[in-house]
Amino acid sequence: MSEALWGSARTGQGAERGARHGGKRESGQRDTGTSKAAGSTVTRERGGPQRTAGPGAEEGRRWHVRTAARVERCLEIVTTGQISDPARGQGPASADQHACRRRTERALQAVAFDTIGARYGEAFPAKSGQLECGEWLLAELEPGAPVLDIGCGTGDPTIRQLTGGGLSVTGVDLSDGMLTLARRTAPAAAYHRMDMYDLGTERAVDAWGVPELGWQAAGTFAAATAFFSLILLPQDEIPVTLRRIRELLRPGGLLALGMVEADLDYAPLPFLGHEIRISGYLREELEQTLAGAGFAVESHSGHPYAPANTALPPEEQLFLRCRRTG
Repeated sequence: MSEALWGSARTGQGAERGARHGGKRESGQRDTGTSKAAGSTVTRERGGPQRTAGPGAEEGRRWHVRTAARVERCLEIVTTGQISDPARGQGPASADQHACRRRTERALQAVAFDTIGARYGEAFPAKSGQLECGEWLLAELEPGAPVLDIGCGTGDPTIRQLTGGGLSVTGVDLSDGMLTLARRTAPAAAYHRMDMYDLGTERAVDAWGVPELGWQAAGTFAAATAFFSLILLPQDEIPVTLRRIRELLRPGGLLALGMVEADLDYAPLPFLGHEIRISGYLREELEQTLAGAGFAVESHSGHPYAPANTALPPEEQLFLRCRRTG
């Protein structure tokens, strides 16, 4: 990937290569001065009130109030453990503060995707690489084989394609809004709201009430798909999540993976009026990460892509077809 690409995300990332050899990584700083909502621009000067400009100012103000309330509630839920550990009733005093902060950040991103909804598909209308991976799975798997789609989003095209081809698909996502759309798009699949980082762990049961995706489900799935969902995790959580996915697969199970080729670690990027944080790897490092997590890469392809209707720069999408080793 050229240095011109993902330039905005590299702010605060330049020292990362050196930091990997003994220093602590530092992600780019959030820009909290300006945000976009419902077609309006909301600006806050330090010490001053919000000012909403542009068409639909009143609707923009109402949207901002609703979103702020949802974020506040989201923070309350995650930090008090009402959803994080409802079965145990554990609060933040007994929780690891680092893990709690990470879960809060992911929950806030889920709130953003609730709002983005179907516009996500409009920003990424070209799906050829994803569909080719789906064809590979349909050719490799027996009818009715169980497949786990991680970060299923709207269900289009992967769950629609795989259920239409006779596979039994389970989709997981942390965004209620995305799951609502997925149930309409591909009603034949099963869906669960949960944090993908909790796959294959006790928290799948205790926090999310999904034992079929906890440690008890080891070796259950014939294949898993994760198209541009792992990029929403910090880099140090991606290998952990890959190892947990591997445990859920049967021996020789398949993984179809979509990533962005970029040397980024949880860098902030503007996306459809929201800020999301993105991680990525260069191709060789990604293959090494997969090997370390217990996957052999059988084939890969790169697809240059320019997201539509967003401020995101052109990107190189990587699609990898992998098999569980061991």
